[in-house]
Amino acid sequence: MKGRMTTELGTILIDTEAIAQYAGSEAMECFGIVGMAAFSVKDGFVWLLKQDNLSRGINVRINGNRLTIDFHIIVAYGVSIQTVAKNLIDSVQYKLEKYTGFKVEKINIYVEDVRVID
Repeated sequence: MKGRMTTELGTILIDTEAIAQYAGSEAMECFGIVGMAAFSVKDGFVWLLKQDNLSRGINVRINGNRLTIDFHIIVAYGVSIQTVAKNLIDSVQYKLEKYTGFKVEKINIYVEDVRVID
C-alpha cells in the first residue's frame, strides 16, 4: 500500500517500504538499540538484521494520512527498555512526520531480544 497526499501541484505517493527504510535508519540512531529483528515463528529464533534489511523488522500501515508503525527491535543489555522505547518513539515520530507529512498515529515496539554489546 502507498500513502497518498494531494497538493496543489499534484499527487505524491509514498511506498510503505520507503517509510520503513527511513524509520529503520532513524531508529538505529537511538541509544540502546542494537538493531532491528526478524523473528521466525516456526523456529522461535530471532535474527539481527543488517543495515540493508532494516525494513524487514518494521511494519508500516497507512490509514488515510495516518501511520501506524511496528518496530521489532533488539536492545542493548543493561539499558532501560522503557527509556530506549520512549526515545525511539519521540525521535521517529518527529522525523517521520517531518519526512512524510503524514501524522504518526501509533508506534508499537516489540523487544525481541537483549544483546550484550562488545
